Amino acid sequence: MSNQYSLLLCIFNVLVFSVLEITGTNKFPGLIVFGDSTVDAGNNNQILTLAKGNFLPYGQDFEGGKPTGRFCNGRLATDFLSEMLGIKHSIPAYLDPDFGIEDFATGVTFASAGTGYDVATSNVLSVIPLSEELEYFKEYLTKLASFLGKDGAAETARESLYFISIGTNDFIVNYFSVPGRSFQFTVEEYEDFLIGIAKNFLIELYSLGARKIVLAGLLPCGYLPQEKTVNHVTGIPSLEELTEASKDLNVKLQNLASSLSTELKGIKLVYADIYNPLLDMIQKPNLYGFENAEKGCCATGTIELGILCKAGNALSCPDPSKYVFWDAVHPSEKAYGILANILMDTAISQFV
Repeated sequence: MSNQYSLLLCIFNVLVFSVLEITGTNKFPGLIVFGDSTVDAGNNNQILTLAKGNFLPYGQDFEGGKPTGRFCNGRLATDFLSEMLGIKHSIPAYLDPDFGIEDFATGVTFASAGTGYDVATSNVLSVIPLSEELEYFKEYLTKLASFLGKDGAAETARESLYFISIGTNDFIVNYFSVPGRSFQFTVEEYEDFLIGIAKNFLIELYSLGARKIVLAGLLPCGYLPQEKTVNHVTGIPSLEELTEASKDLNVKLQNLASSLSTELKGIKLVYADIYNPLLDMIQKPNLYGFENAEKGCCATGTIELGILCKAGNALSCPDPSKYVFWDAVHPSEKAYGILANILMDTAISQFV
């Protein structure tokens, strides 16, 4: 991370903490996270799958240079958000044996890299489906009640901030990559199918006590280095198809957040735009202090993620802070930090 960026992030954090202290609104007891590799801190380490990032160069810039399982060179946006909200430095994975309920009480992620709204997406890489993430959350609530007492657990569930980031894999891992759903649904029908799953998930999460929820949209799928490489070689899927699918689903997710906000009493459900901030970094990298927005830092940066990054370790770039992407799909720590700043000023500001 560059010194200039570190200084700007430090100044921003000081300002945020000052505002929170003055207004008395820093009252989230925890940050609870669901989703995919954009927010997985290492749950996949504990399951039998190839979708893992628990080896160098992943985590090379994380505290202690530890590859935790985050698909990044350092921290994720949710880690930055947790720190900015005055909760803690990073959000641990629920299945990580190095942590317990005393750690999870103030923040935890149930996310699984490679998963999606659609259970068929999680089956592609044998990862944790969203429905199972919810089952882990129920187990967590039981442990929380033993740790904090019934009333304390209920208050934590009610007052914590929930962050959901999922859906990109439904297109890039599933619909446009393997036969199955594309034979069952048109793109528009598949989007509606995913929205139905998202709606049911949010309603069940609400029934378990969640009241403050951020629903993040998809990444700009057609602009990811891996997808551009695949398209260049095969022509399938077209980048236009990917772009339109992710944009359309984002609109539907935004509409879902709006409709459930009126249907569910006492809920605060806010859509978070991930697509446009990341796209702006890709299209105007110099404005954010980046030098490369076309390739990832890991290996050749054109196709690699996961184990392919490990194989190409020697080829990795010397300074990830100059890159928008860490591997061929996932943003770098610097990009996640910038994204977290934007989210604080947009979606999160509606809660604090």
